[in-house]
Amino acid sequence: MKKALIIVDVQNDFCEGGALAVPEANSVIPYINLLMKDNEYDQIILTQDWHPSNHKSFASNNGQKVGDTIILNGIPQFMWPDHCVQGSFGAEFHKDLNREKVTHIVQKGMKADFDSYSGFQDNNHFLKTDLADFLKFHDIKLVEIVGLALDYCVKFTCLDAVKEGFITCLHFNGTKAVNVKPDSGKNTIYEMLEKSVTILG
Repeated sequence: MKKALIIVDVQNDFCEGGALAVPEANSVIPYINLLMKDNEYDQIILTQDWHPSNHKSFASNNGQKVGDTIILNGIPQFMWPDHCVQGSFGAEFHKDLNREKVTHIVQKGMKADFDSYSGFQDNNHFLKTDLADFLKFHDIKLVEIVGLALDYCVKFTCLDAVKEGFITCLHFNGTKAVNVKPDSGKNTIYEMLEKSVTILG
């Protein structure tokens, strides 16, 4: 059975010192590198937040405070600090992430009016990336997912992978939660289990 590793958003802005740093984010990078070294994956894919500077999820563009929630195109939108702006250092992959075996990069969040947590599509489900088509073209049946952050981009990438028909596994040691709410990470694990995501140690 062909399998792929999807590495979600291991970018400078989500790592230590970044604009939207996930607690202990850097600790997952050695684990992810070890996965790539010790396992034979048919495809290794990176997802990359790639926002225009006028992105509507940025509090600074809406006269809002970070942490506020607005309605954007009919759905709730959490207000984030500016992060992963196209061409910026913050949007670059972390230098410690081994990218030698990467076969494909999926950029997301490129439309100013739509946020995109999932590597498969935007939050409104208007625009799909090429991720599902790429995996299916290469006859991938099983995906293993790691990266940042557990309770946002990793979560929605996992749930969409299930919806697309892939056997979906999350490496618990390969992800960290941003925990905007204290139990967000824990609740995310329960939700994933209920939605047929297998949690690997």
